[in-house]
Amino acid sequence: MKREKVIAFLLIIALIIVGAFYAVDPLKNRVKLGLDLKGGVQVRLEAQGTVTDTDIAQVIAIMRNRVDKLGVTEPNIQQEGKNRVLIELPGIEDPDEAINLIGTTAKLEFRTHDGKVVLEGKDLQEAKEGTDSAGEVGVSLTFKTEGAKKFADITTQLVNAYPETNNSRDERRIIGIFLDNEPLQLPYVMQPITDGQARITGYKDLTEAHNIALLLNSGALPVPVQVIEKRTVGPTLGADSIEKSKTAGIWGLAAIMIFMLVYYRLPGLIANVSLVLYAVLLFGILIAINATLTLPGIAAFLLSIGMAVDANVIIYERFKEELRNGKTLRAGLDAGFSRAFWTIFDSNLTTMLAAAVLFFFGSGTIKGFAVTLGIGIVCSMFTALTFTRFMLKLAAESKAFTNKKLYGA
Repeated sequence: MKREKVIAFLLIIALIIVGAFYAVDPLKNRVKLGLDLKGGVQVRLEAQGTVTDTDIAQVIAIMRNRVDKLGVTEPNIQQEGKNRVLIELPGIEDPDEAINLIGTTAKLEFRTHDGKVVLEGKDLQEAKEGTDSAGEVGVSLTFKTEGAKKFADITTQLVNAYPETNNSRDERRIIGIFLDNEPLQLPYVMQPITDGQARITGYKDLTEAHNIALLLNSGALPVPVQVIEKRTVGPTLGADSIEKSKTAGIWGLAAIMIFMLVYYRLPGLIANVSLVLYAVLLFGILIAINATLTLPGIAAFLLSIGMAVDANVIIYERFKEELRNGKTLRAGLDAGFSRAFWTIFDSNLTTMLAAAVLFFFGSGTIKGFAVTLGIGIVCSMFTALTFTRFMLKLAAESKAFTNKKLYGA
């Protein structure tokens, strides 16, 4: 039984180290890098005509909502001058692809068969896909108060002016929906719509309806805008800065691991393996949630590593105190973790609250920092309080590591 625990102890350590070694390339290749680390595409928009700061703020909000819904994380969207908006999308190499991701940016228009504009994007409140009670897929349109009145007038006018005969449809009842002068939808008016609630049907599935609803929502700009520049940009930090940051991180981690191993010995070895497991878990979660890694994210990663080491230091110091007081390894282990738990919990809780504040009130890379830090805190708590305890318990029960000098006591 003792021999089996020793084998299990050594096998777990070997599996984590070997697994992490083989996971480096897959994780590195799948993680998405931000504009400051990888580069991307820069698109500059210019509002046409007379605009106000409120108009530009609405354009920025709509563009950010559009980009976020499409899963492009860590975008940089900001105002330039009085009537321009700069959009930076990381990890995209083709400027034309960026334009497709952003969607058509011109003003949304509703036109009758003769080309007359009867409603604009500012009249639309929301477009939402869904199915009705019969299971038919459609997009529901909700108009603002003024838009609802306009829509009621024009639909009533079209139905009265062009009545159906012999169940045949008159194409003059169609109200075309145009984005950037391109027809997006050509719905037929079946009856007067006076409540500001319209529904477009004829989609093959919810995905198609969702894409149309997304374009309708994103097209509801307060002013028309034009793409005046689109280009590919390189990493804002430069390859040299990235390489230096990587080197500094490696040397820093190496120094921490050497200190833990020399000062705490066997627990230090377990802490180092715990850090390896922590790093794999953190990057795995970031990839799973499709997060983008930026330099602030790397800073959050290193900060959470420091907190993970700090948790192990608190646990081991309490453990050593219990051993010096004459307790057995198992009793000292239980007492040490019990005494250290609330200290670790309180310190991590306050940091988690700070991360939550940064996430909810920050934007761009600040949110990325907060997300990475929050996930890092959860992973460090897990590895320190579960994996580390399990491994120390396994070592103590194996009877092969009973010398208290192995634990720095």
